[in-house]
Amino acid sequence: MTTDILSSGVLDPIGPDARRPVIIAFLVFIGVSLLWVFTLATADEVDPEKLYVADRSLSPAFNGWAMAGEQISVVTLLTVSGGIALFGYDGFTYALDGLITLGVLLLLGQKIRNSGHYTLGGLFSLRASGSGPRIAASTVTLAISIPLLVIQLRAAGISVALLIGLPNDATQVICTVLMGCLVACFAAVTGLRGNSFMHAAKVPITLAVLLVMTLLALSKFAWDPGVLLSAAVKNSVAPDAYLKPGLWPYTARLGSLNTFGNHVVFILGTAVMPPMILRIGASRTGRAARRSMSIATGLGGVFVALLVTTGFAAAAVVGGAGIGTVDAGGQTAPILLASDVLRDGSTQRVALITLMACVIFLTVLTTVTGVTFAAAVSLAHDVLARGGRRTDTEEVRALRVAAIVMCAVSLSLAAAIHRYPNEFLVAFAISVAASCVFPTLIYSFFWHRFNRRGLLWSVYGGLLLCALLTVFSPIVSGTEFALWPEASFDWYPFQTPGLVSVPAAFALGWLGSITSAEDSGPDFQHVQYRVLTGRELGARPADPQRRDRPQPR
Repeated sequence: MTTDILSSGVLDPIGPDARRPVIIAFLVFIGVSLLWVFTLATADEVDPEKLYVADRSLSPAFNGWAMAGEQISVVTLLTVSGGIALFGYDGFTYALDGLITLGVLLLLGQKIRNSGHYTLGGLFSLRASGSGPRIAASTVTLAISIPLLVIQLRAAGISVALLIGLPNDATQVICTVLMGCLVACFAAVTGLRGNSFMHAAKVPITLAVLLVMTLLALSKFAWDPGVLLSAAVKNSVAPDAYLKPGLWPYTARLGSLNTFGNHVVFILGTAVMPPMILRIGASRTGRAARRSMSIATGLGGVFVALLVTTGFAAAAVVGGAGIGTVDAGGQTAPILLASDVLRDGSTQRVALITLMACVIFLTVLTTVTGVTFAAAVSLAHDVLARGGRRTDTEEVRALRVAAIVMCAVSLSLAAAIHRYPNEFLVAFAISVAASCVFPTLIYSFFWHRFNRRGLLWSVYGGLLLCALLTVFSPIVSGTEFALWPEASFDWYPFQTPGLVSVPAAFALGWLGSITSAEDSGPDFQHVQYRVLTGRELGARPADPQRRDRPQPR
């Protein structure tokens, strides 16, 4: 995500005649959305389980649609489509990463659900007792969630400022704060069920808008996809290199190993994000979770296909030069396509632009709420509720407070770094998930010698490496797209720290486990039986920190 997401001038191609009806329709959509949101509010709910995982009552089909909605974020909707429009093959490969991510989830999802846990703290406690693993899990959750919230909130504020025709810095910051307060209210009063309704509704709306834009673009090229692709190549910024790897400027100078690392880290990190783990935990059974993920994979495939065609259509209709003039990162490609695919002055053009703006708003609302809610659940369930004997009412109150605090911190950071590039936040958050969560889950489910020391070494070692290598990477200094382009302390040669931190986290988990005198064999037998069947194998060693109970399969 670059500094110019929905940046200055995004809606200039719309023209002043269309801006007024677009703004009116957009505000009406926001109002209707809010009315619907607050009908889903659960302010009077006092049962934590019903808030956290909807009492595990979501049907597989409904949860599958909601899982698909979790995959549709501002990053995928705008950055990937823009990357395809400007950089062709390189952007296309990043679009495919989303499908592979769902494949990783198919490997782990049923085991996560059968474990009976729905937070990282619960999963980390499978092989390690005490409060240490839960505190480590909450630390990791915050390290993932806060950067993602900053990015999404900032994008929301800039988009609203542009819609009202005041794309200056002060207005963008004010709109960021207002949108953040709006989302904070939603996150503070809703539960997983309400959030799921919003995610599930987002999927057909997004797919329908992308499909309409794709069909309208195809109609301009005699309904021939080959002709459209040829036009995309011809109108791109580099016709000879458009369908070849290496055109994306952020990775072109860093080599193929950097590109490989970006893909692997994105796939592994996105698969184990806290909101997705929470949603898997909301499934009725392990088999239901697997069925939901199969549905999400199918819907994700449709979304990726439409996203790819939208990117190529934007290159063909608008042209790479036109997109790059408005935004060098290409994130404005969907809006520009909606603006150019129909003739000026038509009602259909205004409607299409409005629908695209509404899709972006809905995407920001659901993504920010989902990330905030998952982080708040982690804090309330794994840390605050474990600090003493708390009632359910007190735990729910802790959840509400945690959600508000999360949004307040993220809003403050979004306002403070508003003028700076923020690619490093994306790289850091995804690398933390890939380095701290994925190795721990693999070891917990599949290695009998994994224990408390190995877990803590893996988690904290991976987190420390992610922070250190991000600071000294090309996305912080030494390149034109860096946080401080004029400085030069980028001795780490890769864009993502995960290329080193992921294998290092695996190594630290192995080293810590084999150097510990703890015998984890008996505990592993219980875990294996549990994640395979969803039931307990007799009695297991007592742990006062474990409150979650697995559900029958």
